Amino acid sequence: MNAVDFVVAIPARHAASRLPGKPLRLLGGEPLVLHVARRALAAGAREVWVATDDARIADALAASGVRIAMTAASHVSGTDRLAECAAQAGWSDDTVVVNLQGDEPFAPAAGIRAVAETLVASGAPMSTLATAIDGIAALLDPNAVKLVRAGNGDALYFSRAPIPWPRDAFAQDRHTMPAGGPWLRHIGIYGYRAGFLKQFAALPPSPLERIESLEQLRALEAGHRIAVAITPAAFPPGIDTPEDLQRAERYLATGGA
Repeated sequence: MNAVDFVVAIPARHAASRLPGKPLRLLGGEPLVLHVARRALAAGAREVWVATDDARIADALAASGVRIAMTAASHVSGTDRLAECAAQAGWSDDTVVVNLQGDEPFAPAAGIRAVAETLVASGAPMSTLATAIDGIAALLDPNAVKLVRAGNGDALYFSRAPIPWPRDAFAQDRHTMPAGGPWLRHIGIYGYRAGFLKQFAALPPSPLERIESLEQLRALEAGHRIAVAITPAAFPPGIDTPEDLQRAERYLATGGA
């Protein structure tokens, strides 16, 4: 496949509920958001934008080579923030935009590129990644989002519940990983055409989205395709809590970056 031309947009909100000031928390002596920005630059993006509502985050990125979109503090989701970023950046509707979360300091370059490549190759308006679930704890964990795909790779559904439900295996034992997989865990990175990003952000929250607290269900429920590729490289866990930050420090210290 020829190299895909894409941009990366990173939503970075200062008032994270579980880890206030998360984008500016230090990892290896540098702000977390700076690590994420470098990952996006390393993936070969034509432009990297950070969409934020806080001047301190913009200041932390002043010499990083990324662009800043100062967005409204009232946005309720990262998607809304990125839609405003797209408008500020002036991207054409056909621009391939990768939404990289601001708490992914170890996101692999190959995975970031794969989201853009999957979007273009599939012709879908939206793309994302998945990886095989390797243990029963993750399969049963509501914080690990599961998904099922159609034969063409498009998402059929995302859920916090184990899907597909292994009826016969779980009737006997719910403590062992069932055979017949792989079961897939969603990786929360997305690709969109810029025109669809704006369209998606304008849709009202859907019933399934509200029930599962999964924003991507809004697109599926509205009848839009989401192409799903298996990630070509592992995504170490993102950072949501102080404990996650400590784990990331250990990972960085052992050469994990």
